[in-house]
Amino acid sequence: MPGKQEFDTLITEFGKNVDVSCPLPEYPRPQLRRDSYLNLNGEWDYAFTPQRIDAPEYAGKILVPFSPESFLSGVRRVLQPDEFLYYRRYFTLPENFNRGKVLLNFGAVDYEATVFVNDIEVVSHRGGYYPFCADVTAALKDGENKLVVKVSDPSDTKPGSRGKQKLKRGGIFYTPQSGIWQTVWLESVPDVYVEQLFLTPDIDRCTLDVRVVTNKAYESGQVFALDGKEIMAKGKLENGSCVLQFKSFQLWSPENPKLYDLHIAVDDDDVISYFGMRKFSVGTDAAGVPRLMLNNAPYFHNGLLDQGYWPDGLYTPPGDEAMIFDISEMKKLGFNMLRKHIKIEPMRWYYHCDRLGMLVWQDMVNGGMGANTVLNGIRGFLHLPPDDSKYKLFGRQDAEGRKEYYTDTERTVLGLYNCVSIALWVPFNESWGQFDALKAVEFVRRLDPTRPIDHASGWHDQGGGDFCSLHIYFKPVSIPKPDKHGRVVILSEFGGYSAKIEGHVFNKTKSFGYKKFADTVSLDNAYHRLYEHQILPLIPEGLSATVYTQLSDVEDEINGLYTYDRKILKLDPDRLKKLNAKLKL
Repeated sequence: MPGKQEFDTLITEFGKNVDVSCPLPEYPRPQLRRDSYLNLNGEWDYAFTPQRIDAPEYAGKILVPFSPESFLSGVRRVLQPDEFLYYRRYFTLPENFNRGKVLLNFGAVDYEATVFVNDIEVVSHRGGYYPFCADVTAALKDGENKLVVKVSDPSDTKPGSRGKQKLKRGGIFYTPQSGIWQTVWLESVPDVYVEQLFLTPDIDRCTLDVRVVTNKAYESGQVFALDGKEIMAKGKLENGSCVLQFKSFQLWSPENPKLYDLHIAVDDDDVISYFGMRKFSVGTDAAGVPRLMLNNAPYFHNGLLDQGYWPDGLYTPPGDEAMIFDISEMKKLGFNMLRKHIKIEPMRWYYHCDRLGMLVWQDMVNGGMGANTVLNGIRGFLHLPPDDSKYKLFGRQDAEGRKEYYTDTERTVLGLYNCVSIALWVPFNESWGQFDALKAVEFVRRLDPTRPIDHASGWHDQGGGDFCSLHIYFKPVSIPKPDKHGRVVILSEFGGYSAKIEGHVFNKTKSFGYKKFADTVSLDNAYHRLYEHQILPLIPEGLSATVYTQLSDVEDEINGLYTYDRKILKLDPDRLKKLNAKLKL
């Protein structure tokens, strides 16, 4: 880890209040809840070992679910590609906890994990951003049980999905992370239980399509939609599906984030979920201009790039209130959208967006090797996109890595399918592991035909998807009028104006920003000039969304509206609210 002479340890107010006995205690999966829940977060034993050693001597305590590289973990050490990281803890099930089967859940472990209960391997999993589960019933014994997790992580030495992590961090790439970084928990279920839900609202037909996936065949299944205690609709599951018909409902939007409860009973298993009635699409306004649509009406997406990093927890928010802070503060300032950039958040983050009313653009997590070249950058900025089937040029010559991209994309789309706030998918960003983007659009569209797709955000446009997607940093903002493919025009990254706030920066000697200002007053004035002179005039001409870079500083990057520790807002809030009120159709 970096030394004190160059880097400062920044701690958020949320990080100061972490309960080491059980950090992030909230139920981690709001869209499929049961009353059976045993949180396993807290202090675990840990050990780093060379790959040739398979019997670890545990060196101390690590605070789960914070990655070992983070301050809050208590370890602050990078797991190298030639090492293993072992975790160990003991647990005893509460009396009457076991209802038939006991499931062990992991929110996410980066990157490859093998899990043992009482020295019996129960599951192995590959992919650093996705939940996985194991039926551990047969491995349990009365009294105390031993849980061990063995982790390895190649980080950016292999082409797998890794986001903005690099072993040699710097600039727009950040400290690598590994190991458990989301909640670990146990739940108990009956012999037949619900594994997945897929909920599809249709505001035009006034229906909710419910699809339930169970571990085995069931005898009976019922679904109830509720508004408070009032039953709105009910139905019987037939072959895992039913369609609920509503007489009336409120449309979900950022201005009215109305959610309804959903109860599902399958034999002896009862789960609770929620849904919102809304529709995302593309269409044309009264003047025939292509636009993003919300609930069949043109709607301007005024958003921010959101990397989802914290100085004390890195990938892991230091608490539920930390997630709520980012979302609610941006909404108070007048933004209605966050582009979740090259990261997948814990499910509670999406839940808070759903209930608070914040649209989400969800990026897929990038992989590949060596595509971030000067040549690719120049081509991107000059809008000279090469054919992305040339795999070597895009760092995608590894066939296994390309296959893994589709596996991870399917996990992302299906895993986040029910999130009410997710408005569109972003398969690729700039040249970061892009390949066959037109095929990726088809793949995502088959998985989810209900949301638009930004197939190649910013750079190497292949003429597909629903958007002409622009990244503009170093020149005045302009847009094609109209896009030659008839797509909606969006400014999916721009701005990046920066100002250094002493005492609130991670890197004392180096900083990154697309345009630097000496103080917050000059930054504030420049920000408003950018919007007033360049952005607002383009909205009547076809600009349908903006994504300003970015919500907060991240390590070397000091171009956030907030400092990295979320303590200083660099712009005048009242002035910003008035400006944001103008960004609409």
